[in-house]
Amino acid sequence: MPSRTAHPAGAGAHALPPLELSLQFGRFPGVAAHRAALPRTGVARWMAHALARPGEIGVRIVDEDDGRALNLQYRGKDYATNVLTFDYAREPVVMADLVLCAPVIEREARAQRKTLAAHYAHLLVHGTLHAQGYDHETSERDALEMETLEILLLASLGFANPY
Repeated sequence: MPSRTAHPAGAGAHALPPLELSLQFGRFPGVAAHRAALPRTGVARWMAHALARPGEIGVRIVDEDDGRALNLQYRGKDYATNVLTFDYAREPVVMADLVLCAPVIEREARAQRKTLAAHYAHLLVHGTLHAQGYDHETSERDALEMETLEILLLASLGFANPY
């Protein structure tokens, strides 16, 4: 498990690692609402809070067909999931791509009674942690560590406990 410290609530207390961000949106019905929930500065801030070192991360928001095809191709699971993390390097720079499936995220946000932005913030933090080696599927201990870190990071960003 990677060693790191969460960035505390006082954003001025610690400088955040630099993040080179590519934010892309596919074409799908309702894309405007997803663009509105994902202002570039917000996305960069949410993800930088979850980084322990500099990052170069691409984020792509896709429709359900693309999300399902990627999940099947890379994980062997024939359904669209909320976020897929493709990590390429962890040091000295975190290099990764995050693919988020807009329709899945929208359904989950509604079911969990969260704003679209709050759910995206959670999943971007979640995916950024995955890109650094955190994994909630390896053991209950690892899951608890990752979830606790997500809760702390999201609280420092002004979001409620996502669990």
